[in-house]
Amino acid sequence: MAGSLLRSLWPAGRRALTVASSSGNVKAAPPPRTVVSLASSLVCRRFATAAASPAAAAAALDPSRLRNVAVIAHVDHGKTTLMDRLLRQCGADIPHERAMDSINLERERGITIASKVTSISWKESELNMVDTPGHADFGGEVERVVGMVEGAILVVDAGEGPLAQTKFVLAKALKYGLRPILLLNKVDRPSVSEETCNEVESLVFDLFANLGATEEQLDFPVLYASAKEGWASLTFTKSPDDGEKNMSALLDAIIKHVPAPSASLESPFQMLVSMMERDFYLGRILTGRIFSGVIQIGDRIHALRNTDKGTEKIEEGKITKLMKKKGTSMIMIDSAGAGDIISMAGLASPSIGHTVANVDVMTPLPTVELDPPTISMTFGVNDSPLAGRDGSHLTGGKIGDRLMAEAETNLAINVLPGLLSDSYEVQGRGELQLGILIENMRREGFELSVSPPRVMYKTEKGVKLEPIEEVTIEVSEDHVGLVMEALSHRRAEVLDMGPVPGSVDRTRMSLTCPSRGLVGYRSVFSSDTRGTGFMHRAFLTYAKYRGPLGNVRKGVLVSVGNGTITSHALMSLEARGTLFVSPGMETYEGMIVGEHSRDSDLDINPVRMKELTNVRAASKDENVRLSPPRLMTLEEAIGYVAADELIEVTPKVIRLRKRHLDANKRKAARNKPKD
Repeated sequence: MAGSLLRSLWPAGRRALTVASSSGNVKAAPPPRTVVSLASSLVCRRFATAAASPAAAAAALDPSRLRNVAVIAHVDHGKTTLMDRLLRQCGADIPHERAMDSINLERERGITIASKVTSISWKESELNMVDTPGHADFGGEVERVVGMVEGAILVVDAGEGPLAQTKFVLAKALKYGLRPILLLNKVDRPSVSEETCNEVESLVFDLFANLGATEEQLDFPVLYASAKEGWASLTFTKSPDDGEKNMSALLDAIIKHVPAPSASLESPFQMLVSMMERDFYLGRILTGRIFSGVIQIGDRIHALRNTDKGTEKIEEGKITKLMKKKGTSMIMIDSAGAGDIISMAGLASPSIGHTVANVDVMTPLPTVELDPPTISMTFGVNDSPLAGRDGSHLTGGKIGDRLMAEAETNLAINVLPGLLSDSYEVQGRGELQLGILIENMRREGFELSVSPPRVMYKTEKGVKLEPIEEVTIEVSEDHVGLVMEALSHRRAEVLDMGPVPGSVDRTRMSLTCPSRGLVGYRSVFSSDTRGTGFMHRAFLTYAKYRGPLGNVRKGVLVSVGNGTITSHALMSLEARGTLFVSPGMETYEGMIVGEHSRDSDLDINPVRMKELTNVRAASKDENVRLSPPRLMTLEEAIGYVAADELIEVTPKVIRLRKRHLDANKRKAARNKPKD
């Protein structure tokens, strides 16, 4: 009895807290340890508001008080830091910086990989905020969430201006008719002036016009901010007054310029699933924006999807839990209305792109259109002589199950059966996206072999087409020649070139380059520019095939021995090229142990031992001094390997190897005529 009373009074108490704390300098309710503990702590307040609960419920479901906004930007322009400041302004408890980056790899690499939704209360409104990735490889994360919102905050670095991936994410937002708010971030930097901001604003306006923005979208408000210091302003300033050092200007601009969702509470319940995750206790949790109607715990619903044969009913069930992200905590709710973004549990089969609706509804909502994948890699069982030493998931069946689970939650990845048994072709947007997937799998205990990335071509009217990317490069003048020479081998074409405004001896270049030419180029670029250059890339279009690439890589040193690598052997091999291994490591026949100084491959024996005699003592090896080896990261390995090579990935090591370990088989494969 007491439990049911608490459940019935829970929404009223939660709303009482929200209304009582929505005055601007908000202190929201503390994140609950459990629903029951919070319920018991608020029971007195719920008794006080129980009589007015019908009116409060109607106010809570009113779509006009909602604002759904996505934060979009280029990589490293400050959107996740901005989200931290907005959450803190509205009273959320931030456990650490970059609170929205909840995945370990996101914190390690400093990039956003997956989209996240949260809500904050400001004055009388509730803002549903969506943090999106800025990297083009994760464009699928942007595409699947922009349909949930009516507005977008476009964050642009006031010093750098709009870059290649700014254009990419903005094009997605404008395509869905979102009303943008331009936020020029990092205006507190010494190099940023009011003239610089005006130039950037003009560039953004031109970008809007080129992307086909409507007149309403072109009439965007402009704000100036320093997300790091936690303030936003309607006018240009380097440091606002102490009383204005907050995000109030941006929050007010969202309420003023972003339209409320146009949704009907009277229509039957419908929701398009945009995100999905699994919970050990609750099962499958589906997140999306309610298209119409009202949903309550216990309601009967079913899942629908469109197929070639028409509408298919996937599953029927009832709502067991309704949840909403509030700040950094997930809270339980009893009901939600049209226009809101919520999470639900109760169904076991629906996935992203499916419609969850009232049992009376038999028409699914239209799904999101995604850009096609541009790169594919083959994942297979690790069959090297050192297989099975590090990992716990080794079989093709387990690898396949893991890849299918990934494809279910990430629409931008396709998984198809490979040509060989126990192999799978994984299609994605770029090597970074697939590299993140491989890194997650190795941390989960998987061992696998991975092929080099292959570009996915198209044929239209008998013409071979390939994906072309737009590249923006900023380097010192001393390095322009090296970069231009390297890119000429990769079939790049220069569109524009000129000095960087406000910088001395810096040059900015805009180019188009085939995706296959950019695979593995980032590490070469960092080496050529001594780490001082910036390169940004984003998919542009499919265009006519530009012909074979030039000389983009030298040959490799291939081991012909099995066992432990010795310093004695490496001492004589150093002159042959750059080594990838050090003494004490294990090797096997066919493993790549270094890069040859010439264009051809060279078979070597890195396990050769010193012949011991009265003159040659074993202790002499202690005096051998070797250059430090070049240890490959996973991303570097993906970009480095050639078509006849594979990457061996285990939880502890990453090795490069030839596809055919036996030297005679490699020779036969080389002599075999190519198609």
